Amino acid sequence: MLTPVVRFRIDFADHANVGPGKIALLEAIRNSGSLSQAARDLRMSYRRAWLLVASLNKSFAKPVSQATTGGKGGGGASLTKFGEQLIKSYRALDRDISLLAARRLNLIVPAVLKRRHSKASSPRRSLGHNRV
Repeated sequence: MLTPVVRFRIDFADHANVGPGKIALLEAIRNSGSLSQAARDLRMSYRRAWLLVASLNKSFAKPVSQATTGGKGGGGASLTKFGEQLIKSYRALDRDISLLAARRLNLIVPAVLKRRHSKASSPRRSLGHNRV
């Protein structure tokens, strides 16, 4: 059976928003310890990743990440406690919304026509709403 995928963005204020892309970037930073590696993992330019993190850090009174300068071991990036809480809160809301969508759409999903993907259309991919 098909499972609907809900994607959402939270707009806290003008130019202060969080969505699946920014959360995925923060998770990639957490996993790799590096902004440049996180960007590569997500197939994103370093500049784009840097701009997204900068926009998050400007959106809140507390930063979501912090950079460490290079040296013998090289530089890196890590999440702050606030950044970790942002991921945790977003993923909890993601799970809640997914469960609600499944309940609300349980009579609709069986009516969705299943079609083979042609080369012209790309398959939808889950954004990891089943991850922690």
